[in-house]
Amino acid sequence: MQPAQPLAVSIGEPAGLGPELILKTWSDRTQEGLPPFFVLGDVSTLSAHADALDLDVSFAPTEVEDIDKAIAAFEDALPVAQVSPLLGIKPRELTTEGARLAIAAIDAGVAAVISGKASALVTSPIHKANLLEIGFSHPGHTEYLAVCAEREGAPPSFPVMMIATETFRVVPVTVHIPLSAVPAALTKELIEHTAMIVAADLKNRFGIAAPRLALCGLNPHAGEAGHLGREDDTIILPAIEALNAAGIAATGPHPADTLFHETARVRYDAALAMYHDQALIPIKTIAFDEAVNVTLGLPFIRTSPDHGTGLDIAGTGAARTTSFIAALKMAAKLASGHAA
Repeated sequence: MQPAQPLAVSIGEPAGLGPELILKTWSDRTQEGLPPFFVLGDVSTLSAHADALDLDVSFAPTEVEDIDKAIAAFEDALPVAQVSPLLGIKPRELTTEGARLAIAAIDAGVAAVISGKASALVTSPIHKANLLEIGFSHPGHTEYLAVCAEREGAPPSFPVMMIATETFRVVPVTVHIPLSAVPAALTKELIEHTAMIVAADLKNRFGIAAPRLALCGLNPHAGEAGHLGREDDTIILPAIEALNAAGIAATGPHPADTLFHETARVRYDAALAMYHDQALIPIKTIAFDEAVNVTLGLPFIRTSPDHGTGLDIAGTGAARTTSFIAALKMAAKLASGHAA
């Protein structure tokens, strides 16, 4: 599970849980068997959080260009690539400077993986409302990563959100849009394109030779033969037929209320849901602390803990590192070709 290059970790919203998760995880690096990683952020902010948490952490400040030297000190000090002025942002103190730091860390992280300085990017949670204060105009973190990759010279990509554990994977076909907008946004082409990306990454990155996809219906009981809505028959079913014709094993549309129990989950490698909560409610109910956000369709590997910034508990020591550690381990597995 040792990738060729270290993992890059973005600091996320510096007033939130990101710094605490990073500090605690580095402190537990040996017992968790974690590969080397470096932080894109601000060493003075990490130090402020360490003081608030009474954590004894040594730092190895560096530039991304010299990260190899800092990684050599990983066992004794946390490597931090400085991407902003020294800010010293404390827990729960939202600032526009902190929002700019969060964006600078993402930008530097994408550059690091595109250039080969890092094997994968693990992103800490960002605070969308704080980013809006500085003019952030992207639908979310996932979409911004595609913009960053293209800016670094990569071809245009279509990022797809997957929430995954070792044995359970879900993908929302539509993501951060109002529920009222889902039926109009859901098209045969969108479902096909999303499913093809999922199938390709399950094969190429997760090592699943013949991925099996299960597609949820949009309506209760998958439309009940049109009595509860026509989208399942007129949009989702034709997409499934086209996927099968293309050699992708896809089934459905399945009633979503019977697709996520233990017996059903062994029949597929990933479930495609038609909207955000249809996908995330079951996996967060089953594996809230273990689930990892994996972005498919990008020219690099990106994972993230599947939770928010936790401003209400930042700096209190209450944050659990389970999902963050799982994100690091999954990134390392994907980067080393041992995800299956």
